[in-house]
Amino acid sequence: VQLQASGGGLVQPGDSLNLSCVASGPQFNIYAIAWFRQAPGKEREGVSCITPSDGSTFYTDSVKGRFTIYRDNAKNTVYLQMNSLKPEDTAVYYCAADLWVCGAWDSDYISWGQGTLVTVSS
Repeated sequence: VQLQASGGGLVQPGDSLNLSCVASGPQFNIYAIAWFRQAPGKEREGVSCITPSDGSTFYTDSVKGRFTIYRDNAKNTVYLQMNSLKPEDTAVYYCAADLWVCGAWDSDYISWGQGTLVTVSS
């Protein structure tokens, strides 16, 4: 599966963005899709993930209550709705695919998108 992330941009604190991850290739509905981010000078971290079967979702603590991940299997797309953005959310956001489950490690993911930059600044 090939992934393409989009939707990043420059916003002010408190604003919202909706990132998209579009998959090409067969059987999108067997992949868990996760969003990761990497801020300048920091390690990549997992942000959120959604499973393909029952749509279970997972979030890192720093985004709980502000970000929502959801998928539209008919459009081969996973979205990350980001509300109440903070400067510390500034990073390149990547989507990644794992078979069936949300892997615990970066190395579990078999395909990665190219990344989209989110900058939160006043």
